[in-house]
Formats: sequence, C-alpha cells, structure tokens
Amino acid sequence: MRFLLRFFFLLVAVAGGAQAQSGRTVTAVEADRIVAIVNDEVITLNDLRTRLDSAMGQLKRQGTPLPPRDVLEKQMLERLVVDRIQLQTARDTGLRIDDSQLDQALNRIATGNKMTLGQFRQALEKDGIRFAKFREEIREEMTVARLREREVDNRLVISDAEIDNFLESEASKSGGSGDEVQVAHILLRAPESASPEQIQKLKAKADQVLERLRKGEDFSQVAAAYSDAPDALQGGLLPPRPLDRLPGLFAEAIKAMKPGDISPLLKSPNGFHIVKLVAKRGSTVLPPVQQTRVRHILIKVNELVSEPDALHKLQGLLDRLKHGGDFAELARLYSQDGSAAKGGDLGWIYPGDTVPEFERVMNRLAPNELSEPVQSPFGYHLIQVLERRMQDVSDERKRMAARQTLRERKLDEAYQDWLRQIRDRAYVEYRLEER
Repeated sequence: MRFLLRFFFLLVAVAGGAQAQSGRTVTAVEADRIVAIVNDEVITLNDLRTRLDSAMGQLKRQGTPLPPRDVLEKQMLERLVVDRIQLQTARDTGLRIDDSQLDQALNRIATGNKMTLGQFRQALEKDGIRFAKFREEIREEMTVARLREREVDNRLVISDAEIDNFLESEASKSGGSGDEVQVAHILLRAPESASPEQIQKLKAKADQVLERLRKGEDFSQVAAAYSDAPDALQGGLLPPRPLDRLPGLFAEAIKAMKPGDISPLLKSPNGFHIVKLVAKRGSTVLPPVQQTRVRHILIKVNELVSEPDALHKLQGLLDRLKHGGDFAELARLYSQDGSAAKGGDLGWIYPGDTVPEFERVMNRLAPNELSEPVQSPFGYHLIQVLERRMQDVSDERKRMAARQTLRERKLDEAYQDWLRQIRDRAYVEYRLEER
C-alpha cells in the first residue's frame, strides 16, 4: 500500500517536470501530499487545511483568541486521525447511516434554522459551502455518534449496588450536590499501557499547559491548542449539569473552587486533566423530570420473520400513515406488542423506562412526528410522540434519577477510554513535517 502511494506521487512529480521541460509556463503551486497514513487510508494536506480553516473560522466566531497556526495544525491532524479511525471502525463492523436517516437529520437541521431544506441548501451554498460535502459531513457525524452509542453508551452498566451506595452516600443527601455547575476542561490523553517514561513526558507537558493558564492565557485558546478531548474546539466547555453528575474526579476538585478558578493537575487512567469552574448556581431541590406520552407499532424479528421482512412490512405501514392512515387502528391490527389493544399507546413514561435505541429516537421527535423504522432488541418500531410534560420526581423514581446521575458521571470517562484503545490499536504514520 505504501509503495503504491509513493509511486502515485512520483508519477505526479514526473508529470510536473515533463510539463516544465516542454517549454510551457507553469505556475508554482504546492501539490497536495500525504500528511498521515491511518491503517489503509491517507489524510492529505488538503484534508487538513480544509478542516483547519473551518476550525479557525469557528474559533473566530466564538471570539476565542487563535492559537499559533502550527500548533493548531498538529492538534487538528490528531483529531482527523481519531475521526478516521472511528469511521473505519464503523465501516468494518457494518454500521452505516442510510440516505433516509440522513435526509431526516438534514430536515431537522433545516427546521431548527427555521428554513425548508431547499432554503437551507441555498443558504449554505451562498456561504460557499457545497451541499454535497456538508451532507457527507453530517453522515460522518451521525456515524460516529451511532458508533459511540453502540460501543460505549449501550455497554455501560450501572449495578443496583452502585445505586444503593449512591442513595446512601453523603453526596446524595448533601445540599451542595444539587448545585448546577458549568466547567471547561483540558485533557492530555495518555496512550494505553503507557510506560513510566511516557507518563512522565506527558506530565511535563501538562505542567507547562497549567503554568500558561496560571499566567493568564485564555483557557479556550489553550484548550483548542492542546486538549485531546472532542470538545477542544468549543474551549473544552461542557454543558451545565448538577455537580453530582460530573465525573467524580472533577466534582471533588471543584467543590471548593469559585467561578474562574482553575484546578491543579488531575490524573486519571486516561491521562491528565485541568478543569476550570466557569459558573455555579445553587439548587436545593431535584428538578422535575420530563415525561413523554408515546405510542408505537412493533414488528418482531423471529424464526418466521427475517429482519428485511420486518423492515419491509413496517415501511409499508409508515407509507400508509403518511397518506392519512390511522395510527391506533394500524397498531391494533399489526403491532406485536402488549400495547396493541390500546392502539400502541404506552402511556406516560419516564427517562430510562424504554431501551436506549427506542428512547434516543423518541427524545428527538416533536409531538405528533412519526419516526422512521427504529431497530431495538425487540424488533422494529414506528414511534410517535403524543405529548410531553414535566413531572416532579416521586420516591419510586429516585432510583431512576440515581442511575442517570451515575451514567452521566461515567460516560465521558468511558468514551475517552474507548477512544484511547482504538487509537492505540490503529497503525498511524505521521508525515506532516516532511517537505
């Protein structure tokens, strides 16, 4: 593979030389070249420059001071490598976002911008963004998100013993644990099974980053330049959440911090972290939980009904619904679920009451919107949300809230650990410094 790539670029160089010798005027431009090899694929200089220009534009729009271009270039190349590894993992395991799922997502994006899809496309192209390229970028983002759900989110197990311990702990009874905080963080990721020398070298780099922050450099700028976390280009900013839903390492560090404070260096199995407390507000009561009233039609997959047959049947029902069919009537006739007698109505449900595959799609639907066919361990579903409401958490739901809290604590760390594993298993060869 590497021989073929070198041979290709040799041919380009020879062709360029022949053209120059023919007497024609040649404008000197830097040819595209390979800046990294990732398993059996390459990343080119044009790939890197395109992503880098986009990132720098994003940082400017956010008002974030720009890191030196050569520093950001190296960081961006590593992110391209990690993205490419995830896409290869998805491809090799058969995970694919089909056109109907992609179209549905693009319609949601357009609606969120208060446009039709046609208007949204025109707006992109007016800004110089090719719609076909944007479409494939969204497909890739969806693929990576779906891969994370499958490989990390769905495999994270919270035991009953962990919930019991959480409910009995002082943290769950403490008034401070209900504080809502927003933090930003920087991660310097350690390789899996890193040697003591590698850890020491990484710590020295982390100490230098921390020293720059303590001298007053902008946290967002430093995060964009040095953090290995996926949210680095957002300044490492995490969404606001209750203190007890942060990773335990972060929560302990910021308990005594004031907004604007920066933590000392924090070490975890994934590497070294630096955390900044951006904002904090008190909260003495558990917030209400959103309930969803939802109905569905389920076609099961079994020895008599194959997956393609179930999907084909459900697609036919979806077409009938889109042309005015009655959901409740079709559910009573065709749904293979105990809710069929009630027209597929599952009633009011809390977060966590359904399997993750069902819940993720349900949460994205607007009231009365129909889903595309959704696969779960039970078969294929059509889902329709009827209405939503906020409901105070009752005693029997405290365990559910505790489970969700523990999941949120663990998810980021589990994702970082998984990324480190697939990154270290991949063959990566850097050529950025070659000229």
